[in-house]
Amino acid sequence: MEQRTSRILVVEDDVGTEHNLRTNLTMDGFKVETTASGRHAIKLLDRTKVDLMLLDLVLPDMDGIQVCRIIRRRSRLPIIVLTTRDSLADKILGLDSGADDYLVKPFEYLELAARIRACLRRSSAESKQTPLRLGPLVIDQAKRQVRINGRPVNLTPKEFKLLLLLAANAGRVMERQKIRQALWPDGKLYRWSRAIDVHIQHLRAKIEPHPRNPRHIITVPGVGYCLQTPDLP
Repeated sequence: MEQRTSRILVVEDDVGTEHNLRTNLTMDGFKVETTASGRHAIKLLDRTKVDLMLLDLVLPDMDGIQVCRIIRRRSRLPIIVLTTRDSLADKILGLDSGADDYLVKPFEYLELAARIRACLRRSSAESKQTPLRLGPLVIDQAKRQVRINGRPVNLTPKEFKLLLLLAANAGRVMERQKIRQALWPDGKLYRWSRAIDVHIQHLRAKIEPHPRNPRHIITVPGVGYCLQTPDLP
């Protein structure tokens, strides 16, 4: 996606930060929309084509995490969080809520620009991908949708990434270490964390007919998990 055709929505209530972002992004060839309101940003997306959002978490009318979750339920729009919240818990919450990237203020614009370009490249590549079909299971990466026998399955961003990873390696055992590296590339998930198991349980609850006796997401003791799909319900 070329910069001159990319429109970025900046959701930021700090006047100085908003001005600097708008100025630098415009100089780099992006088209820029700005708002200080989370609610206005959500409405704006219904009537304006936007290619990427820069989202502050501290907004005057609603929390940025809530904005992120609402948008992610509707679209796969790339979202980069820009915030002063710098704790590990805040970063995990932001990414699990659907953000594609998380940058703590103050930041260097050159780093932000590089992250924007990376997000746009990924988004452009995903939009060209055909849905992944495994029997009755269909995973549409561009629309971030999952269906089983035509029935929509609502997944969180992390659940979607986990299912996509398992589906791309269907029939093969995915080691826990590889799952950890794919879903938490920043290495912030400790080896003894049960996060992977929790996400597997949630996936099973959504796609298995009998989650406590799974037929499709199989546990390989001491190794990892394997997705088997021929007769998904």
